[in-house]
Amino acid sequence: MSYELNKFRNHTIRPVILPVPAEVAEFKPKDRVIFLSRHAREALQISAEKSGVRIDKLIKNENGVPQPFEGTFWSVTHKTQYVAGVTAPTPTGIDVERIRSFSDGLFKKTASDREWALADMAKDPVMAFFRFWTAKEAVLKATGIGIKDLLKCRVHQIIDDNHLRIHYERQDWLIEHFVFDRHIASIVQNRYQIDWSVEQR
Repeated sequence: MSYELNKFRNHTIRPVILPVPAEVAEFKPKDRVIFLSRHAREALQISAEKSGVRIDKLIKNENGVPQPFEGTFWSVTHKTQYVAGVTAPTPTGIDVERIRSFSDGLFKKTASDREWALADMAKDPVMAFFRFWTAKEAVLKATGIGIKDLLKCRVHQIIDDNHLRIHYERQDWLIEHFVFDRHIASIVQNRYQIDWSVEQR
């Protein structure tokens, strides 16, 4: 499926990040999941308002993939300390992760040696890992495929500290990163301007 990206060349996408209240950590697991899901949709609602988009009903298909409404695509993510949401005129994906230590085994599960060779692993391997991980997650969300294709989704180029390019399913995807409070967020940028917002609610 092709999308007329040139039509939206000057469009601005406005992803919104919301902190999770500290008391949510004390919730029972089921209640915590419910809260985080609702909180992420609140971030999505703010993103829609900033973009002049009216959200009526949010629907996912049988595989849990968000379905566009009136030509508007959307994506949400929720983690322990932050949630995020975004609306866009074309397929989009957003992911947020806390920058932390992890097992060496995750490197091989996330990218190939050829991909890792693109990064300055001697400088900051942890940041490189989370850039790759969140970028791939964002693309897989945009395509509705999911984590099973993580290794098929390949980092093709590291442009600078905040941008890289992913190649997946015969298409290139431009990703923008946003680093804040020991977290990193990644979003499918393509040809859009990105106006990140971290808000208190």
